[in-house]
Amino acid sequence: MAARQTPLYETHVKYGGKIVEFGGWLLPVQYAGILDEHKSVREKAGLFDVSHMGEVLVKGPDALAFLQKLVTNDVARIADTQVQYTPMCYPDGGTVDDLLIYKRAQDEYFLVINAANIEKDWQWIQDNSKGYQVELTNLSAETAEVALQGPLAESILSKLTTAALAELKYYWFIPEAEVAGKKVMISRTGYTGEDGFEIYCQPDDAAALWEAIMEAGKPYGLVPAGLGCRDTLRFEATLPLYGHELSAEITPLEAGLGKFVSLDKGEFNGCEILAQQQQTGVERKLAGFVLTGRGVPRAEYPVVHEGRQIGMVTTGSYAPTLGKNMGLALVEAEFAQIGQQFSVEIRGKEVSAEVVSKPFYKRGK
Repeated sequence: MAARQTPLYETHVKYGGKIVEFGGWLLPVQYAGILDEHKSVREKAGLFDVSHMGEVLVKGPDALAFLQKLVTNDVARIADTQVQYTPMCYPDGGTVDDLLIYKRAQDEYFLVINAANIEKDWQWIQDNSKGYQVELTNLSAETAEVALQGPLAESILSKLTTAALAELKYYWFIPEAEVAGKKVMISRTGYTGEDGFEIYCQPDDAAALWEAIMEAGKPYGLVPAGLGCRDTLRFEATLPLYGHELSAEITPLEAGLGKFVSLDKGEFNGCEILAQQQQTGVERKLAGFVLTGRGVPRAEYPVVHEGRQIGMVTTGSYAPTLGKNMGLALVEAEFAQIGQQFSVEIRGKEVSAEVVSKPFYKRGK
């Protein structure tokens, strides 16, 4: 299947984006360079194209009951115009995806799913809806999205909208607003560890919005930002990436996402296995580590202790803000304690590492 383009493809080319294929989409990995873009988002602001993400609308009298069965978090706890993060599991506890749920009304929810999982998730959501009075709509092709991230995001966006951004709390959204004269939905979540906003719009409006935001951001040092720094930013904040920290083989509890699993809300996909894991303790845990030897850890590198493999790196990278080579690894639970020493096998050589606390980076710290 040919790789798809977002409505901003030509814009990325114009801005000098280096285009790569990611999850079936052609997207910019970088513009000026990953390290520069990373630093800009941490200190000023960066603008990301996230139009490749998937969106599904769930409506109807059984919308809440259906979502309660579908995902691990307690959807009943969220108020209108609030956003909730949640894993979605298979009956065996493995993860189908992790997603955001936007509550528009008691019987209407907007789900944001990962780009590489759109077809699989859409099928799974439909298959699970049998017996529920719900209407499902896949809005992925009709929705574009840009993310403005960084400490100066609010100052920049407020130049283009009368929406009450200062009053918009973290993980809440404004269902209808105007930005640069275009009708949009604005949320305040983010995937970088910084403050920021997501702006959802019609695909035809995406290029004009991008240009208006870039123009408004000029005095603030706003830069276009690619997938490369999106990954290093989320990694420093230790936010999971599906296919790395979460997968069909990894449960949310193994990934350290227990606070997003509500075992007391009633039955849901995977609840029996997850309850069992919580009771007996998980056999594998996601640990954060810093390399004390030389090298850069990468996904799927073996983690070893006294000559025996005890796990696998899920994400590894140079962490630009911290100036260290760090990683996340799924290891046997006993090796996940802070201060634990182990080695990462890098090109056949064992490089020493030490478990450190997560997240690696927290804004304001």
